Amino acid sequence: MYYRRKIDEYLANWKADPAHKPLIVKGARQIGKTESIMHFAREYYENVVYINFALEQKFMHILADGYDVESVTRNISLADPSLKFIPGKTLIVFDEIQENPDVATTLKSFKIDSRFDVICSGSMLGINYRKIHSNSVGAKTDYEMFSMDFEEFLWAKGYSQEQIDLILLHMINNQPFNQNEMTVFKRLFLDYCVLGGMPDVVKLYIETGTFSGTLEVQEQIRLDYEEDVRKYAEGLDQAKIISVFRSIPAQLAKENKKFQFNKMDKHARSREYTGCIEWLIDAGVITCCYCLNFPELPLKGNIDESKYKLYYPDTGLLVSALDEEAQEDLRVNKNLGVYKGALYENFVAEAFMKQGLGLYYFKKESSTLEEDFFVRTQDALIPVEVKSNHEKSKSLSTLIRNQNYSDISYGIKLGDFNVGYANDIYTFPYFCAFKLKDYLKKKDALSKPD
Repeated sequence: MYYRRKIDEYLANWKADPAHKPLIVKGARQIGKTESIMHFAREYYENVVYINFALEQKFMHILADGYDVESVTRNISLADPSLKFIPGKTLIVFDEIQENPDVATTLKSFKIDSRFDVICSGSMLGINYRKIHSNSVGAKTDYEMFSMDFEEFLWAKGYSQEQIDLILLHMINNQPFNQNEMTVFKRLFLDYCVLGGMPDVVKLYIETGTFSGTLEVQEQIRLDYEEDVRKYAEGLDQAKIISVFRSIPAQLAKENKKFQFNKMDKHARSREYTGCIEWLIDAGVITCCYCLNFPELPLKGNIDESKYKLYYPDTGLLVSALDEEAQEDLRVNKNLGVYKGALYENFVAEAFMKQGLGLYYFKKESSTLEEDFFVRTQDALIPVEVKSNHEKSKSLSTLIRNQNYSDISYGIKLGDFNVGYANDIYTFPYFCAFKLKDYLKKKDALSKPD
């Protein structure tokens, strides 16, 4: 069974645009890129030519006679004469193009020729993307895909868009959820935290109605990520890259979640790991939240690149990396234990990243002032605090009240509580995080005069 994804609407709109260019879909492995592309292909095209460079070596030399459309299609047909090219009715899918990045050079020819639509994809595109990008400047459109977000998870569970949009309506109207709504959405949210959004994991959970087998799938995905390090990380210390990837759960469990190399090895120095974190970010298997120099706009150019927090872009994979006792407590008893703050913060970082919101935090070295995240509208900076308890939000209140922080007029607190507002702080349940970008857009629009 195919589960609806957000890329579905994007692909339909891409095809409907008469001026559409060849498309490159980027993202980590096993997030559903190929499945979504092929679902779209079968629905919208009479003829599909699918080429997987990782599995089909016979296509590795389709550029032998040049990058023009005639030469490429002729060599594809020579490699597999069953493949046909019908002008105006054919989609060509080049999958795993990191194995043959020069294929991107053909995109300009396909754009000019315009007889065939082209979509490229690959699980490790980020690693080779600079080369791919330079080979196809101006001749392509990019789309970044992630594992399923909470909204896509709710779709898979059978919830309608109308039911999901009620969450945003509660936020906009500052209307608390009733007890039944809170119970249902909190249960679904906790399930999503444990499972994450990897399609194979979600499918197994929905088909069986239990968590049975999902941990094994998640562990295999993590092992596959580490195998990719060994396969693709050329010129870098592969052991150091893997040690960074494995250390993230323990780093997030600390009260100070700033990534520290000496927590992996007391003798470790950041210069010894140059390129390792960048490699993991490019591969799409970690995300980085940078520390602001000062809580003010603009955000870009206002960061200390030596201070950052690292997260897994799929909270389910983070859960699967915890110790066995925590695993049991989480899956059976829904007890988040000592990892509560780490999991909730990782979930919020994941939700923000999947909405296209930047990841920024702030910590003032000379005081206890610190804030988990910051988001922005056109004119305002909004601090966002993730609470794993019901303690007062001292830093959030300080940022709002202090006149030195003129870009900040209100804050947002996400936690285990209902929708509310007091002292210029909007509170929302954790499960609302996936709608925050829409909420800010709507709130910004409503606050401006006609």
